[in-house]
Amino acid sequence: MERLVCLIIGYVFGMFQTAYIYGRMHGIDIREHGSGNAGTTNTLRVFGTKAGLIVLVGDILKCILAIVISGMLFDKSHPGEIYLLKLYAATGAILGHNFPFYLKFKGGKGIAATAGLILSFHLAFLPMGVIVFFGAFFLTHYVSLGSLLVYAGLMIEMVVVGQMGLFGCSQAVLVEMYVLTAFLTALAYYKHRANIGRLLRGEEKKTYLTKKSEQYEK
Repeated sequence: MERLVCLIIGYVFGMFQTAYIYGRMHGIDIREHGSGNAGTTNTLRVFGTKAGLIVLVGDILKCILAIVISGMLFDKSHPGEIYLLKLYAATGAILGHNFPFYLKFKGGKGIAATAGLILSFHLAFLPMGVIVFFGAFFLTHYVSLGSLLVYAGLMIEMVVVGQMGLFGCSQAVLVEMYVLTAFLTALAYYKHRANIGRLLRGEEKKTYLTKKSEQYEK
């Protein structure tokens, strides 16, 4: 029951589709411009750096809030499962971001929401997320590559630190956490399947923080 509650909390927060809301405030449906994705990268390309940062912060915060609220609800009653429950909340937030029902389940790819997971789940994950993503991005300017590498790192680190006893929970709970993380990783790779194809062909579009797409001008 607690798992379902956390999943629902996350989904409700995840449905706050920052890119879509920002686009509507400026008279467009962001899903009809640029790459068609309702996320940070497409907002950055369509509207520019300031808009991209606003959407990024919004999508990060909604996942953080879902995790924090779930932690407050169940920290004392379920101390041995609290990290698992937080992961359920994050999973809900990512699903709500990717598949908001009021937008006919057409949302984003969940990477900014995943940043909220990395920032608030456990401090051990922060260095990995920052170094891997920004290292890949500033070397290649491929947001998709950085995002995919972060998920690979998240999966690996979740298993490593879990087996080291960092979460203080049973092996059964750990296995469930690994399964959830594997699901999120598979989902991210699925949502990026077109990007993966373009990366392999050398056709992926690069992103620069100081440039705005010419496909749409405000």
